[in-house]
Amino acid sequence: MTVVLAPEPVPAGLLEAFWAYDRALLANDLDALAALFAPGDDTLRADASGILVGHHAITAFRSGRTAVPTRSVARVHVRPMAPGVVTTIAETLGDAGTRGLQTQVWRCVEGRWRVCAAHVTQPGPGRAFDPSIWRVVGSPLVAGAPSGPLSGCSVAVKDLFAVRGHPIGAGNPTWLAGAAVSPEHAAVVAAVVEAGADVAGIARTDEFAYSLAGTNAHHGTPPNPAAPDRISGGSSSGPASAVAAGQVDIGLGTDTGGSVRVPASYQGLFGLRTTHGAVPRVGMLPLAPSFDTVGWLTRDAAMLERVTTTLLATATRAPLRRGVVVPAVLDRVDATVRAAFDEAVAGLALDRVDTVSLAPEVLAAWGAAFRTVQGHEAWGVDGAWVAAHPGALGPDVASRFATAAEVSDEEAAAARVVVAEARATLRAILEPGVALLLPATSSPAPSRAAEPGDPVIEAARAATLGLTCLAGLAGAPAVSMPLMTVDGAPVGLSAIAAPGADLDLVRWASPS
Repeated sequence: MTVVLAPEPVPAGLLEAFWAYDRALLANDLDALAALFAPGDDTLRADASGILVGHHAITAFRSGRTAVPTRSVARVHVRPMAPGVVTTIAETLGDAGTRGLQTQVWRCVEGRWRVCAAHVTQPGPGRAFDPSIWRVVGSPLVAGAPSGPLSGCSVAVKDLFAVRGHPIGAGNPTWLAGAAVSPEHAAVVAAVVEAGADVAGIARTDEFAYSLAGTNAHHGTPPNPAAPDRISGGSSSGPASAVAAGQVDIGLGTDTGGSVRVPASYQGLFGLRTTHGAVPRVGMLPLAPSFDTVGWLTRDAAMLERVTTTLLATATRAPLRRGVVVPAVLDRVDATVRAAFDEAVAGLALDRVDTVSLAPEVLAAWGAAFRTVQGHEAWGVDGAWVAAHPGALGPDVASRFATAAEVSDEEAAAARVVVAEARATLRAILEPGVALLLPATSSPAPSRAAEPGDPVIEAARAATLGLTCLAGLAGAPAVSMPLMTVDGAPVGLSAIAAPGADLDLVRWASPS
């Protein structure tokens, strides 16, 4: 039985509105919830993931939510604040008896009570376990060595890396159900632990890392604390969200076609894709081995440098002094992103920025070759399993694998010739001390209201892949830096350096 505590008579209709809201919340009744929130741009909704501003943003967030809270209301505290304005604070109980809070500021306009501000603290022990971010967590899951260069740091490990005693889940429940327990850590996980960092848990990924959106059809979309009404970006979506939410210091991910740089761009983080082969991939589930790399995400440049100097046994080569831009690459991005990019480039610590011309049709051919080789290799790695488990994949990833299945050996061989040509051209541009500059993504993150496979998300993926594939084609390191804001949301500025110049790139991105 719920107890209502109020120091004076409760205004008429207020409790009826409160309970209507609670029923709609538990039923995920989007129409009822939209009607109960005050219209306009001043309405607020906040939780541990961030603050949503405006009725439209709140509605978009709820439209993209897949996890519905399960809890009961134990007590409701009612406090009239002014005529027609009341604050309610509800004490909630989770399934295991854990406690949370739900606070609302209600305003009565023309006889109707509506929420004009809301804050939710979900029931949970200590740090909330968000199943859209985490597959499993511990206290910690794996303790780091007693001392080391990463001592005191916590890490979220993407669910493509082996963690001793746990199976690799690959973002897919059917795969996870048949996966064997890993007897040893992946090489990079072992390196992180030996360096003193604690593994907080295994974090979500888009299915088989074959996406850039973060919209997992089985586990939902991880939150984007920097832009709560927008998607998180993938496929290193779980580690990125854990870092952006302040739950860990480091997100350990993979990057084949942008899977570290895209969530970094969308969530206002630093993200590094390392030189192809610079970090051992032993114990990592592959997608397309010709392009797969290890990478990491952090909230600040100093931590990015700390991780990079720990995990990469490479020395500096040549300080980055010169930038280059390719106009045909910039033609692929939104006009607002282009304007923000030009402004951000003007403020970079470079002696000069030059222009390099590449024909649009050449870039288009490079992108098509990248997609062809990636698809051919992805089907070679996972095709037998996919064919044996019809219906196991979400629609967006299933469509991608269906396309990959059609790539012939002859088409892949022809595409590899183009990839080799692209690699030679790009490496000639990436001389020592040179950085190729471009936006990390073609636009800010799309709305969370879009479903996986939505044309808006697919269009953003295609345009962004035209940017992110360049580092993969070159086999080169690339960093995304949170230097731009477009339409109130972050967009990363990316820099690609010569293969092996990872540390030069990171130290340029984090000047002391």
